[in-house]
Amino acid sequence: MEPFEVQILGCGSAKPSTRHNTSSQLVSLRSKLFMVDCGEGTQQQMARYHASYARLGHIFISHLHGDHCFGLIGLISTLGMLGRGHAQSLHIHSLPELEGLLRPQIDYFCREMPYEVVFHPFSYDHAEIIYNDRSLTVQTVTLAHRIPCCGFVFREKPTPRHLRRDMIDAYEIPISHRGLIKNGADFVTPEGDVIPNERLTTPPTPPRSYAYLCDTAPTETVVPFIEGVDVLYHDATFATSDEGRAQATHHSTAAQAAAIAARAGVGKLVLGHFSGRYDDERPLLDEALAVFPNTVLAREGMKIEVNKNCE
Repeated sequence: MEPFEVQILGCGSAKPSTRHNTSSQLVSLRSKLFMVDCGEGTQQQMARYHASYARLGHIFISHLHGDHCFGLIGLISTLGMLGRGHAQSLHIHSLPELEGLLRPQIDYFCREMPYEVVFHPFSYDHAEIIYNDRSLTVQTVTLAHRIPCCGFVFREKPTPRHLRRDMIDAYEIPISHRGLIKNGADFVTPEGDVIPNERLTTPPTPPRSYAYLCDTAPTETVVPFIEGVDVLYHDATFATSDEGRAQATHHSTAAQAAAIAARAGVGKLVLGHFSGRYDDERPLLDEALAVFPNTVLAREGMKIEVNKNCE
């Protein structure tokens, strides 16, 4: 089973600080690298943690607050300087307004850029599949923020059943039949005996899933879209003592994030988007642990394995 991994590049809110960079993370699956949000300084974080610029093909921007998109023009420029070629377009998925804001900067600062930036607009007011390949889909989820904002759910597609080597050898099954068997077919021997698929294979590896819900007040409307995901990254900007501030700014407390995780039955909760007012996020973790035990704090550079037994 190939790794499905999330790496945190920034988990702070509003502005960069000496403790945290602003929001950005990388999702890696089957040699492809996807970025979620691109706050100021993201390209520097990629260099710091030795992330591959060459593998990055798609960027998903949740909303148009600067701490989630100010890093785009710098990253776009750097990719050009590193020799990204015509065959390596960069795809940016966002609300429609972003292209109008970013295209003049690209035209001015990156006039001789050797690759193309392709924008893919989506709507914030309904869920939709905005990316689809052989192994993965990415779906938007409408969030409750001060401006239009979406979360993203990454879902691995189901894989075929696993062939049993001993059965393949025992029945001398030719290579031409093995693909059909992996997809559920029985095997008929030259003598006409039907060998059921269940004897020839073992169940497929369960598909994995990851949800990113950042910059949102707690809202039950997200639960059907994230139910049962293996890992959930959720806005935990404030402690319960600052719940009034969270409500005023349409953010969540750590305890509220944990309540959503519990309601959705997720495997693991990662708290992020921390307010700069806290010198230590341990109290936020303690509040969440009281509601949802399998909770961790995000930190820059950390890698999170997405699997069915998230510890």
